[in-house]
Amino acid sequence: MDFKITHNDTHTKARCGILTLERGTIETPIFMPVGTQASVKSLSPAELEECGAQIILSNSYHLYLRPGLDIIRLAGGLHKFMNWKKPILTDSGGYQIFSLAILRKIKDEGLEFQSHLDGSRHFLTPEDVVRVQEALGSDIMMPLDECVFYPVSFDEAQTALERTTLWALRSKKEWLKVKKGILFGIVQGSTYPELRKRSLAELLDIGFPGYAIGGLSVGEPADLRYNILNCTVDELPSTSPRYLMGVGLPQDILEAVSMGVDMFDCVVPTRYGRNGTAFTSQGKITVRNGEFSRDQSPLDAKCGCYCCLNFTRSYLRHLFNAGEILGLRLVSYHNIYFFLDMMKQARQAIREGRFKEFKENFGVQSR
Repeated sequence: MDFKITHNDTHTKARCGILTLERGTIETPIFMPVGTQASVKSLSPAELEECGAQIILSNSYHLYLRPGLDIIRLAGGLHKFMNWKKPILTDSGGYQIFSLAILRKIKDEGLEFQSHLDGSRHFLTPEDVVRVQEALGSDIMMPLDECVFYPVSFDEAQTALERTTLWALRSKKEWLKVKKGILFGIVQGSTYPELRKRSLAELLDIGFPGYAIGGLSVGEPADLRYNILNCTVDELPSTSPRYLMGVGLPQDILEAVSMGVDMFDCVVPTRYGRNGTAFTSQGKITVRNGEFSRDQSPLDAKCGCYCCLNFTRSYLRHLFNAGEILGLRLVSYHNIYFFLDMMKQARQAIREGRFKEFKENFGVQSR
């Protein structure tokens, strides 16, 4: 992996960079569409490329359970299995185990849990999780960590932090055996600044080429999230890519960019799209609503995506009301395009030293 900062904004901490991986070069700041189960819901790899996707995210927990590693190995790895030739970042699956598993037991040794699919019992160590991602052929791997939800006591957050550090060290040792892909560290500590600083200091001692910020957007108020994010990013190495996990509304992403974050992922664009809600330059609209039954304008007159160039709000409303799959596909396509184009515009604004103005104007429009 090689990461270089190419531009710094004049009035904020926003920055542009080039992240070079074996399977491609990524311009940052970047949004990664989420393909949890080897598919960005309702969109083909070709459509993702049309939208400008440079890297996508998939999930180790889901793929480990279904279809299973043997099938993915048989296909030649995750990239060939889903016919995506560009980089893939895989999450460890820890968050999904905490949120989806029927029963779970957390030990220093690892995680014992029952599958949310069939109730089957599993036990995964940090080493197992690295080996799972190695089998997938991940370009960027996430180590097993313990994510706690808000609110949580200081003692509980500290215990989760200590276990996250222990697992990070064991993950690094396992990764050194395979030396495939790139392993990031994950900063935890909930909403306690002193724990966040401790977590990062311990990860820096272990040493990772990139750092993710986990455990945010889990129920905490936005102002608290921004405060914790700001104090955490300030402590991260300036020479490493910085990844904010799971935060995905436009205003939140741009606020984090202004603090110096480089990478983002979230299910928001496709989840909203499947429910008929589109992000536009004038704010969110729910195209299923009756007010759009005769509206012959596109979703967003300023958007150049396939959906906006070819279809009206009236037609899209009809598709949703008729239960046609094309409706959710088109709005999901538009939303992915919107997020990726937003990041493209953000990069240009940073290069020109006007990101603060861009963020403020975009924030008003996107609400």
